[in-house]
Amino acid sequence: MTRDMTKGNPFPIILRFMIPLFIGNVFQQLYNMADTIIVGRFVSADALAAVGATGTIMFLVLGFSQGLCTGFTVLTSQLYGAQNYPRVKRSVANAILLAAIVIVLVTTLSLSLMRPLLHLMNTPENIFEDAYTYIMIICMGIVASVYYNLFSAFLQAVGNSKMPLFFLVFSACLNVLLDLFFIIVLQLGVAGAALATDLSQGISALLCLFYIFKKEKVLWPERQHWRIHLSDTQHQLAVGVPMALQFAITASGTIIMQSAINLFGSTAVAAYTAANKLHNVLTQEMNSMGQAMATYSGQNYGAHRCDRIQQGVRAAMIIELIYSVLAALCCLLLLRPVMALFFAGSGSIDEMLPWASTYIHIAILFYIPLSFIFIFRNAMQGCGHGFLPMMGGVAELLASAGVALIAMQLMSFPLAVFCDPAAWVCACLFTAFSYLFVIRKVQKEL
Repeated sequence: MTRDMTKGNPFPIILRFMIPLFIGNVFQQLYNMADTIIVGRFVSADALAAVGATGTIMFLVLGFSQGLCTGFTVLTSQLYGAQNYPRVKRSVANAILLAAIVIVLVTTLSLSLMRPLLHLMNTPENIFEDAYTYIMIICMGIVASVYYNLFSAFLQAVGNSKMPLFFLVFSACLNVLLDLFFIIVLQLGVAGAALATDLSQGISALLCLFYIFKKEKVLWPERQHWRIHLSDTQHQLAVGVPMALQFAITASGTIIMQSAINLFGSTAVAAYTAANKLHNVLTQEMNSMGQAMATYSGQNYGAHRCDRIQQGVRAAMIIELIYSVLAALCCLLLLRPVMALFFAGSGSIDEMLPWASTYIHIAILFYIPLSFIFIFRNAMQGCGHGFLPMMGGVAELLASAGVALIAMQLMSFPLAVFCDPAAWVCACLFTAFSYLFVIRKVQKEL
């Protein structure tokens, strides 16, 4: 079901579109959590730490690919808003072909550099081989992750956020079943967790593609569309490359932060991993709001409605102010139960909790600037402006790297986990001023 976001009150339009995205993103986090929970309970705490130690690398590799492909679909959203349906089909075909090239390049590069990167990150020796096994299998399945995110973004570009949710729920349930089978029955350890993730995402991608073929004919290319079109490629790369680089730059900052945390040993890594999973679930609403803003601003930019883009940003900021407070309270209430879920039976909860509490108590103080980053960044990207959001990622990297280097010198865990909040504050300030600059430029363009 497509949705025209160029008419009506922006507040309920954005909220209705965002909620299915939020539920879907939470399910995506939950089936990522399933890997670590089942590994932590049925393999070992060290195995959980191994999976957690690769999280920032996954963010770098998959985030780069996802950012590129999401950027490709901004053109689709703009063309749909302009009601240029033949060009919508052409943009879809072009994005699929470009994604194939991205998959080959990213997979080859990832597989060749993974072992040196893990060494560079100070990965503890007792978890190194498990971490390497897990991330290598994940990288071999990049094709599944990229095409699921691409097909899902196509649906979102035309205002359909409900069907991607359905596919994710199915995929999440399948992932849990495969985790249990591979880890408990076949005793494959961390390799089984990675295989379950790859297979479940692949099936989700196929379901999404089948739905587009059957129900969303506006997105299904015809034979004449299946070639690389130079004008579409230039437009898609102009948005996609900065989005991908923004992900990569941000991920580089989290890798530096993870390197600092790794210095405190596998116990600290395992505790941070579990607490970070809770943080990731509760901040998915912010990510979902960003996705909604990209589609909303893209359609309204295509319809030449700059006034509605500004109204939408204001509505999103009100929603995020309220949600940030609720998310912080939920983090405090749920931390111990979540830690018990990860480490029940291992006798290590009391040992892990101080590390986890330190991270959560620092992070939640900065949820408001974090939520605003997603709004400003995606509103600009939806209008086809990718450079300034990318530079916001540079601001994040510089802040995170600076704090991490000091934390390594002082061997301070609280300072190490402050890397993210420091990055959020710097990026929020930069993207806020950038948004004001871009929106004035858009007003002149339209």
